[in-house]
Amino acid sequence: MILLSPFDMFYLSSRFFFLRTMWRIALPLQAITFPDFFMADIFTSMSKVFSDLERSGCRMVHRQVATIAWFEADSICGSHSVAIPLVLVLPYLCRFFQCLRQYKDTKEKTCLLNALKYSTAVPVIFLSALKYHVFPDVWISFYRPLWLISSVVNSLYSFYWDIKRDWDLSILTRIFMFKNPSAWSNLLYGRSWVFYWVLGSNLILRCTWTYKLSAHLRHNYLTVFAITALEVVRRFQWVFFRVENEWNKMTAKQNFEMSSDVMPSESDRLL
Repeated sequence: MILLSPFDMFYLSSRFFFLRTMWRIALPLQAITFPDFFMADIFTSMSKVFSDLERSGCRMVHRQVATIAWFEADSICGSHSVAIPLVLVLPYLCRFFQCLRQYKDTKEKTCLLNALKYSTAVPVIFLSALKYHVFPDVWISFYRPLWLISSVVNSLYSFYWDIKRDWDLSILTRIFMFKNPSAWSNLLYGRSWVFYWVLGSNLILRCTWTYKLSAHLRHNYLTVFAITALEVVRRFQWVFFRVENEWNKMTAKQNFEMSSDVMPSESDRLL
């Protein structure tokens, strides 16, 4: 109610900006701006939260809140529900179509590669949901290996994209090869150990899906909560370095424009 309130209170301009961004994410019909894909990226980390909200709403609608059905998987609101994978995949589809829109506007092939990254999450989600709709022996012998392969591909692809594209830490190649301290000069977080830490922690947190391989952890509510919280931490960490990279790009562009303005023309140099 507060979010939709038209009264000038509780940061009206910020609330309307958020709603407008949500609308642009849902319908990427205009040119994609930084807030559009930045917020959509954050939503991909909240897909589990969205699925839990859908499940809770479904329980309340079907009056299953105060019954033992809350703890059981069922065909209406539990793990067997087809709505769960659809809600999980929705944020990734939004980013996928944003990438296609960016490619339409810029013709940059990196947009297609980014779209491919988000598409790798689709088989992970639906193969995981398929477990509740096939016989156990079929799942173990056929679908589980496919799920493992798709999960590894998605994790490694996403990790590479975080480091190389979103954070633009390709500079680390020069640091490791030449041990050049000045290579850190254009990074806001100047201590090198911060970047070594973020590389290792991001890779580990990208692979937290492996807890599903353990039968005694897969259905443990505390474990699921902890993994979800760790994904929020990973995304919070991603935000810092993504904003830093964007700031560096803006600063470099401004410096280039300023240097172009003060550069003498050809006729002035001849004089």
